[in-house]
Amino acid sequence: MWPREELLKPIWYAFTALDLDHRGKVSKSQLKVLSHNLCTVMQIPHDPVALEEHFKADDQGPLSNDGYMPYLNKFILDKVREDFNVVEFNKMCWILCYKKNICTKGLLIKDDDAFKVWCIFNFLSEDKYPLVIVSEEIEYFLRKLVDTMGSEWSEDKFADYKLQLQAKRNCLTVWEFIEVMGMGYFSKGMNRQTLSLGINEVFQELILDVLKQGYLLKKGHKRKNWTERWFILKPNSLSYFVNEDLVDEKGKIYLEQNCCVESLPDKDGKKCIFIIKCTDKTYEIIASDKKTKQEWIQAIQTCIQSLRLGLLSPHREARLRRRELRQRQHAEEDQLVEKMRQLQAANEKKQRQLEAMREKMEEATAKAALEELRRKRTQVDLQDRYRLDLEREKMVRQQMEEQVAQKSSELEQYFQRVQELENMYHRLEEALDDERQAKQDEEAMRKLQARLLEEEATKRAELEQIHLQQQRVLSQTESEKQELVAEQLAKERELQKAILQLEKLEHERQGAVEQYEEISRKLERAANKTKTWKDKVARHEGLVHLIHPGHKAPQRITNWGPASFTDIELEMRKKSWQERKRRL
Repeated sequence: MWPREELLKPIWYAFTALDLDHRGKVSKSQLKVLSHNLCTVMQIPHDPVALEEHFKADDQGPLSNDGYMPYLNKFILDKVREDFNVVEFNKMCWILCYKKNICTKGLLIKDDDAFKVWCIFNFLSEDKYPLVIVSEEIEYFLRKLVDTMGSEWSEDKFADYKLQLQAKRNCLTVWEFIEVMGMGYFSKGMNRQTLSLGINEVFQELILDVLKQGYLLKKGHKRKNWTERWFILKPNSLSYFVNEDLVDEKGKIYLEQNCCVESLPDKDGKKCIFIIKCTDKTYEIIASDKKTKQEWIQAIQTCIQSLRLGLLSPHREARLRRRELRQRQHAEEDQLVEKMRQLQAANEKKQRQLEAMREKMEEATAKAALEELRRKRTQVDLQDRYRLDLEREKMVRQQMEEQVAQKSSELEQYFQRVQELENMYHRLEEALDDERQAKQDEEAMRKLQARLLEEEATKRAELEQIHLQQQRVLSQTESEKQELVAEQLAKERELQKAILQLEKLEHERQGAVEQYEEISRKLERAANKTKTWKDKVARHEGLVHLIHPGHKAPQRITNWGPASFTDIELEMRKKSWQERKRRL
């Protein structure tokens, strides 16, 4: 069923064309002719008496559009059938109005193309009278037209044209719209035939609801032969003709909610086959290639799905969505304007509040100036009083400073005496620490000397034992002499090593003796230093008596122990040992 809003738009143009005086009213005789023509093209039984009966109480002459509308709704639009020829209906309304409003001689488009543009305008225009088309719908149509002609869309050119539209409130009337298309502003470089083909294709899609068209092969139901037909897909039907002239319609497939379309595998040498299954029949169809086959299957499935969901044709759904989007945008703009108005009112209120605050600030400033004058006078009086008090305090402070200086001098002398005593006490502690350290070093040297002497005695005992073993070896038989000689050489090497170790121990002992002597000298110096500090402390305090170690003479150290042999005996023992060594 055609929407009533779309049918009223062409009728409105026909009614306006009959209004010769531009008073908004048309005579009853003209309305009779218009109603009869409408009933004829819309295939509605015409009742010539109905108009008279409907307006028999109205004897005031011509009728306005509002007066004619109830009759139009009741006797014509309520009886409209879906299968009437909408092109003839639009053609009849177009013939009544176009010659009085536009001439196509100087334009790039012919009368038939202008008629199609007029129909497209009625489809895309707003549902408000007088009818106009907004810039968004103009852009939608031009994009579709340019895409159909295979040209490239120029965003910059349309942006410039959109700026020109702002002077016309971003909309055009149908005659302005036809003139823009006929001037070729958006189709420069295109010939009339290309432009005409583009307009015709857009007209078929938007007005005739042609979603897809083209040649396909259809299998017959009786002969089972394959025949080429021109198919036209609409939202609820798939018609096929002998050729694209649309003169001889061979049949129509009505699409319903329970219909389906499926792809079939290749068979009998036939490729790209798909089938349409309806309630009573099935239709096998062949496309020219796989891409075309997939496009037809997708388009038919979309139509069936839309029927199941109760949706309109795709371009009508798109138009509805665009209108809803514009309505939301207008609502948002109205809200924004209202918010701006509220903000402006709030701003004016703030300005008034700021003005009142400024006046209050001026009053407060005057009061503050008076208060400042009073404060300055009070401050001068207080300064005089504070100056006298300050002079008295200055005299008292000078006296206090003199007393503090005297006390500071006495305290400094006392601190100096205490510091001297503390320094003396620290030096005494250092001297005692040196003495204790010297004693510890002396004890360590004694232990070291004893350990060295013990090691020397052990080495000498080992040497004597080795010498005895060598003597026993010499008294053995001659047969063992060779082995003994080798062993003797090994023993000689060990003896040589022992001699070297003995010499090393002698050297260490000599170093230990030197360290002992050095420690003894340090101990003596520490004792003397302690005695000196003891005398100083005794002179200062008379109470400290230090205990110092007694004098110790250096002891003689030998390899056989402290003071075991004299130097002569030690020399004799050394000579006898060397002599035994030469014998071996």
